[in-house]
Amino acid sequence: MERKTKIHAEENKQEIIITRDFDLPLNLLFRAYLEPEIVEQWMGTKVIKLENKKQGGWHFETTDPMGNVHVFSGVIHDIIKNSTIVRTFQMENTPFEPQLEFLDFEPVSDSKSKLNMHIIYRSVALRDQMLALPFAQGINMAHNRLQSIVEKLN
Repeated sequence: MERKTKIHAEENKQEIIITRDFDLPLNLLFRAYLEPEIVEQWMGTKVIKLENKKQGGWHFETTDPMGNVHVFSGVIHDIIKNSTIVRTFQMENTPFEPQLEFLDFEPVSDSKSKLNMHIIYRSVALRDQMLALPFAQGINMAHNRLQSIVEKLN
């Protein structure tokens, strides 16, 4: 299966650039990142908190097939409707430090939109650790679910 979510990671840089085109209007793609009920479906997680405002916090919990609970949290530093979300992301109880994420949403046409994610890590080594995981496969699968779930809202 083709990976529609593209990951670009330049050698010796602390960042990852992720892009994905969606067959969704811009407002629906943006909603998929704001509404807890939608986030839970496409991310396969439980939304404990999602405050969509400057300095708002977010907290998600996911239980794996073995019953282990994984906690993800951060702060939303900026949010501009149908345009931008700037947030931190941290996985608790892992060796990964917080990362800074810039999510930019742009219209391609009335029925298509694009997501550009710019993720910055504290070091090249941390970025490379993330890339060694099935990171690309996981985000592609999540974006495929996002497309499938949200297109039904249209």
